[in-house]
Amino acid sequence: MAYLGTRYVGWQSQPNGISIQIELEKALSTVIRENISVTGAGRTDAGVHASFYVAHFDSVRTDLHADSKLINSLNELLPNDIAVLNIHPVKPDAHARFSTISRTYRYTISRCKDPFSTGTSYLYRGNLDVEKMQIAADKLTQYRDFKCFSKTGSDVKTFICTLYFAKWETIGSKLVFTIKADRFLRNMVRAIVGTLLDVGRERITPEEFAGIIEARNRSLAGTSSPPEGLSLIAIEYPGDIYLE
Repeated sequence: MAYLGTRYVGWQSQPNGISIQIELEKALSTVIRENISVTGAGRTDAGVHASFYVAHFDSVRTDLHADSKLINSLNELLPNDIAVLNIHPVKPDAHARFSTISRTYRYTISRCKDPFSTGTSYLYRGNLDVEKMQIAADKLTQYRDFKCFSKTGSDVKTFICTLYFAKWETIGSKLVFTIKADRFLRNMVRAIVGTLLDVGRERITPEEFAGIIEARNRSLAGTSSPPEGLSLIAIEYPGDIYLE
């Protein structure tokens, strides 16, 4: 599925607002005529988007993937900012969250006002040393403990993540950061981007950026970048979880 997170409190159901999970469960339950609960690949924060997201659910029906009208019926019920893209049958022990191999996020910064990017990028007009930002980003793959970029008070057993790459690119008037890892901590990407922006503003050096990681202290890292620039763009699963 895919969604624009602007109007939502995030993927996960919460008492203080509307979530993508709730909207999907309502649509599935109505169309399939069962009480459907869905499990997502992970949390996305309020205002964060996903051009590629995965959720799983159980049903007494085994032919849902073969129903050519099902996706259209779901999308007619879902709000315009949420779309189901495909449905695949998987093995009973397949899990949208725990079966993942990797996830990829993209953070987009607009360097000038662009009406067509409003809500899907962070508008930043200040000067940035992108070369130093990349030097600092290259250091991320040298570490595995990212407690300094985890939301304070997060209920996790480990802060260990394996980062595969982290890259800044200039694409037209936009600055795009792409990062891939086996897992991400809550608020981790936005905290990384916010701290890398401090490098670009020359408030800290790439070496000091590495020191922040080693210190394992969230208060030393930068402010989290705004949510509207962040999108989950890919999730990888092992091929043997699929039945077809």
